[in-house]
Amino acid sequence: MKTGEVSALDQAFLCLEQDAAPMHLGAVAVFAPRRPVQPQRLAEVLAERAQQIPRLRLRIRSSWFPPGHARWEEPPDFRARDHVHTHQLPSPGGREELAVLVAELNSPSLDLSRPLWELHVITGLDGARFAVLVKLHHALADGCGAVEAGLGLLDGFTPDWAPRQTTPPSDPLLDAAWRAVGMLSRPRRLLADALSAAGDLPGTLWQTVGIASSVVRNMRLPASDSPLHARASAARRVALVPIERRDVRRIRARHGGTTNDIALTVLTGALRRWLDTRGHPLDGLTVRALIPVSQRPPGKSHDNNRLSGYLCDLPVGEPDPTTRLRMVRAAMDRNKSAGPLRGPGAFPVLAGRVPPLVHRIAAPLAGHGAGLLFDTVITNVPLPDIPVTMDGAPLRELYPLAPLAAGHALSIAVTQYRTTVHIGVQANRCAVNDLEKLSEALPYAVAELDDLDS
Repeated sequence: MKTGEVSALDQAFLCLEQDAAPMHLGAVAVFAPRRPVQPQRLAEVLAERAQQIPRLRLRIRSSWFPPGHARWEEPPDFRARDHVHTHQLPSPGGREELAVLVAELNSPSLDLSRPLWELHVITGLDGARFAVLVKLHHALADGCGAVEAGLGLLDGFTPDWAPRQTTPPSDPLLDAAWRAVGMLSRPRRLLADALSAAGDLPGTLWQTVGIASSVVRNMRLPASDSPLHARASAARRVALVPIERRDVRRIRARHGGTTNDIALTVLTGALRRWLDTRGHPLDGLTVRALIPVSQRPPGKSHDNNRLSGYLCDLPVGEPDPTTRLRMVRAAMDRNKSAGPLRGPGAFPVLAGRVPPLVHRIAAPLAGHGAGLLFDTVITNVPLPDIPVTMDGAPLRELYPLAPLAAGHALSIAVTQYRTTVHIGVQANRCAVNDLEKLSEALPYAVAELDDLDS
């Protein structure tokens, strides 16, 4: 990535930022070192690697012209070490104690006047383990971009998180010729781009109108008594829940569907059990989830946010687990058949086509209106399934955390790494004082599917 204009979708995430609804992604990585941990050494190692990642050196600066636009720029006094912090849990700290500290550290917004990230080294975990909490603003990266940044912080990975650019020759005469060719070819390229855009314009306009009309048609007032909706608050609770990957594979082999279908069905069953413990009526109940979908084309892995999404009605009111799975599969198959550029879940595509000034004006209203379109976010973050280390310590657990939209009580993120499916739940602390019941419901929902006769 290089300095330049902030894209419309990145601008949208920036404008959605609220004190009570910060728009940063999170991830909690747990490592098992083979030698005693030195927190300050870990912080220095992380800072040294972060200093080499181009995107982590950039901040956003608003511009007066054109109105509403903003640019990425590198501050002259940037020091990555200023973004890396150390914390000590009372030893031995378990997963619950880690989740409490993560919730406290993940609640505050990032400083929008600085590069939009933080790292928190947490020591004192049982078994002499340590954890790293990563915070990245959604304007800086989507889930795939966050994975790229995380890999750049690990042992043995080159922190190449910027677009590959063709390098001109170093000889002065050849360099002058290179620039001349570039000047001659630029008008032709601009004309070709303009003609291509003009040819695509009717289809793009039609697609945009289709998404917008679908968004409007699918808006509905959330139930006033729904535990999934709440007054916005920055206070957070966090749950970190591991599930055995072999159990998910066994369910998939017996009942069919994709791994994502199984994960959505497990979450549906867990939400059903959690809502039932609250005495919430279940008959016929559905929970509408936004499922983000990456739109990164091949060879463009270093772009910022390239997102669309699906809306999926989770059949929480259905008592039979196999029927729930069939219903989830059918809903996701319909979404995939329509494609990620159609339907109300594609509103991030719409946001990418709106002028930045409109985002400045409309985004605060849109942020408060998320509950009109969906009840929660469930995102699946893909990870490379390879062993990795931090300062020689193997990675054992990795829990992603999705931003919590204003008015929502829960956001859920899932990732698979090695032998485990890791589920990170972020909750509005003021609205959810029983998150442990949802955590307990997740393994139950797995067993419920796994114990069924095929």
